[in-house]
Amino acid sequence: MQMLYTTKIRKGNKCRVSFVFKTVNKPGIKSYAFLFQQAMSLFSQVYLCRKPDTNKMKFSLGFSPCPNDTFIFDALINHKIDTGGIEFDVVLEDVETLNQWALLGKLDITKLSYPAFFQSLDKYVLLNSGSALGKGVGPLLVSKSNIQYTTADIQHSSIAIPGINTTANMLLGFAFPDAVNKIPMLFSEIEDAVLNSKTDLGVIIHENRFTYQQKGLYKVVDLGEYWEEKMKAPIPLGGIAAKKSIDKSVCLQVEELIKKSIEYSFTKYPAISDYIKRHSQTMSEDVMRQHIELYVNNYSISLANEGKKAISILFDTFQKIQSSGKTSQSTTELFLL
Repeated sequence: MQMLYTTKIRKGNKCRVSFVFKTVNKPGIKSYAFLFQQAMSLFSQVYLCRKPDTNKMKFSLGFSPCPNDTFIFDALINHKIDTGGIEFDVVLEDVETLNQWALLGKLDITKLSYPAFFQSLDKYVLLNSGSALGKGVGPLLVSKSNIQYTTADIQHSSIAIPGINTTANMLLGFAFPDAVNKIPMLFSEIEDAVLNSKTDLGVIIHENRFTYQQKGLYKVVDLGEYWEEKMKAPIPLGGIAAKKSIDKSVCLQVEELIKKSIEYSFTKYPAISDYIKRHSQTMSEDVMRQHIELYVNNYSISLANEGKKAISILFDTFQKIQSSGKTSQSTTELFLL
């Protein structure tokens, strides 16, 4: 007894698998062939040609507890908008922790600093919504002494940074490549480290931009301003990336949901939701609003061409720093579309 079959997959709007059978003319064989053909046809419709079932999708999602991130994701994770059946297991962590997790591919969808993203291109692709990018949003180098620092002074100083993989650290290296005495720590500990002389200088980010003067610190250099002057481009601080293993159509749905979540939050602004307040307990509402207004903007809703160009410039610079002036990867690898 012998049964031969061939398959043919047709591409296009519809996906079908056809089978052709040849059988030896013995009792029962044709009926077996018919049953097998029907089974494989059903398999092709149910499995090979199925669309992603968003009704059963659940992804791990990480972002920081800072007001800009909780503002962006509030409506999405608290069911204030229709998620189309997509659910999320949410974890809130400091951005450098998220960066380190991204290098390991721990989360399905994550906020991360752009240098961490550039090191994770084998695992993640950038979504079009959710980024922190703009002008006048960069990190500040601060001191407790109100004196003029020379380049040599900075290069010989100990400097607290909010993580090796942060954009803040990259911008410090861009402005002062010979400043190598860096001490990584949690971003919220940097002001006190400088005030208590644990380090000479500190690179501050997030809400510390709005509080450092009240604490008796002084700006030495605006590292974001330095970047803007040299590169003539906005500063990409952090973005939202999804694992490449997730179906592209689903990634597009997720970035659309993030966009809708931001738009929903803006319809309620300047009111601050309980969710944002709960994760920013030490901040006044005025500082929360300053934070949101600085880091959530049109680029957060959609990068558009200008945002993608700014990220591409940062990527090229990152590659040159890492590879002694050479670039090896194309910027087309960065974006979902």
